[in-house]
Amino acid sequence: MNAVDWVHLAAFLLVLAALTKPLGLYIQRVLDPRGRTFLDPGIKPLERTICRLMKIDVDREQDWKEYLLSVLVFGAAGFLFTFAILRLQHLLPLNPEALGPVAPDLAFNTAVSFMTNTNWQNYSGENTLSYFSQMVGLTFHHFVSAATGIAVAAAFVRGISRDRAATIGCFQVDLIRSCLYLLLPICLVYALFLVFQGTIQNFSPYLRAGTLDGGAWQIIAQGPMASQTAIKMLGTNGGGFMGANASHPYENPTPLSNFVQVLSILLIPSSLTYYLGRAVRNSRHGWSVWAAMLCLFLSGLLICWWAEARGNPRLEQLGVDASFGNMEGKEVRFGIFSSALFGAATTAASCGAVNSVHDSFTPLGGWVLLFNMMLGEVVFGGVGVGLCGMLIFILLAIFLSGLMIGRTPEYLGKKIENRDVQVCALAVLIPSILPLVLTAITISSEWGTASLNNSGPHGLSEILYAYTSAANNNGSAFAGLSANTPWYNLTLGFSMLAGRFIVIMASLALAGNFARKRALSRRGGDFPVSGGTFCLLLVATVVLVGALTFLPVLSMGPILEHFLMTGSDLLF
Repeated sequence: MNAVDWVHLAAFLLVLAALTKPLGLYIQRVLDPRGRTFLDPGIKPLERTICRLMKIDVDREQDWKEYLLSVLVFGAAGFLFTFAILRLQHLLPLNPEALGPVAPDLAFNTAVSFMTNTNWQNYSGENTLSYFSQMVGLTFHHFVSAATGIAVAAAFVRGISRDRAATIGCFQVDLIRSCLYLLLPICLVYALFLVFQGTIQNFSPYLRAGTLDGGAWQIIAQGPMASQTAIKMLGTNGGGFMGANASHPYENPTPLSNFVQVLSILLIPSSLTYYLGRAVRNSRHGWSVWAAMLCLFLSGLLICWWAEARGNPRLEQLGVDASFGNMEGKEVRFGIFSSALFGAATTAASCGAVNSVHDSFTPLGGWVLLFNMMLGEVVFGGVGVGLCGMLIFILLAIFLSGLMIGRTPEYLGKKIENRDVQVCALAVLIPSILPLVLTAITISSEWGTASLNNSGPHGLSEILYAYTSAANNNGSAFAGLSANTPWYNLTLGFSMLAGRFIVIMASLALAGNFARKRALSRRGGDFPVSGGTFCLLLVATVVLVGALTFLPVLSMGPILEHFLMTGSDLLF
């Protein structure tokens, strides 16, 4: 933990904070159907053409049930679209390696994964999917699944900010504007930057190169990687073109590209907090939510960084130099800090991209990555849905504060009623219980443990990580688990669907209920929604829910492994 790394961290936080407000202001204009942006002269005609062809009435808004139905129908259509491409890829163009169709259970898992913005990959992309499948089947979802999350967040915020309203916006309009005005323009510039750094973007056949010993041939994958890498990071998707993801030099060539990729993971989730503050006419509230997220993120990052920099004492006992920290599974181009920063960001923001092998982190480092997801992916969280999850925790925190002081809980002048708390509880508990139940079933079955490459507490962590990642729509893997089996493909797919749409349903139901409420004038005795007290209560609520739910299983996984590594001879 040297001075250069501390400067790196300070620079990262300063750039993130500096970009949060201007992008938040721009997002506010994008999510207003009548808002004007500097891109209107070039994009407005395209937006009108798309709406006209799809027969979308931009002036007609939807109530929360209509909005939810639109989300579900669009998601189902996207799943069928991608599933068909994967099953028929051998008949479709842009398949220079003549790859065959994807197996039905893997095609189901992959289509669900990308439709839900999880991007869990039970395959190696360069060996399994054609260029057409990568660009049309998957990159399409990189954009629209991220835009769906932004649209749902916008609907939730509208429901909170409106007074006695029946509608919360139009899903189709929010989706189109998020893609055209936000994701596509940024990704165009972003992809060009990645090409400048060394990321490839071509449709060339794979290269065959002779090895130095002259006795074998090496296959060097090619393909349109820069375009997919840009949106996989900006949209907190995470699904890589290559199996090695962002640790591969074709996807993440330099330390500068690594810095920008980590920044882009948090950029839109961070800016949405400022959008929240502007929409509810309380910018301090937006910054307080941002501060709570940052506090949780930094706490996890510092623990992970310290654990990896400290290294493995078992190796030190064997005479291995510990001054370099735990470099197992990490790229020497990035080192300890950049790997810890990337890991903390990708698990906090529901991205799933990796520039190192999480399975090779120390037990405490791996615990941080796992616990970030167990908190509900609200530490900035995925694009859009991270803000939705944090708003649900805000309602729970204010409700708990009302119980403590004996006052009717109110959020921004609107009463929090029994129905609101019930919906919030379901949205928090179901995605938390689901990975625990599926992990318990899997570790007690032969078809579940047969895929493990490790036993003991580390093996438990690998299975728990997989189901936690799926249920929270993260998509990163602990590795060490051969999950491309019918059991894992189907159960992980089910977890992704439940984790995605339970939160969306809850968010839209709360949006509709809050939109109908009358906003009361704020009173002096109301619990503040900004400042240090609010941040502390919000952080405590998020941590306590995660800790109380997952502490027993964590104590049998990474926590036990840490004690075995540092103070027991049972491993030898």
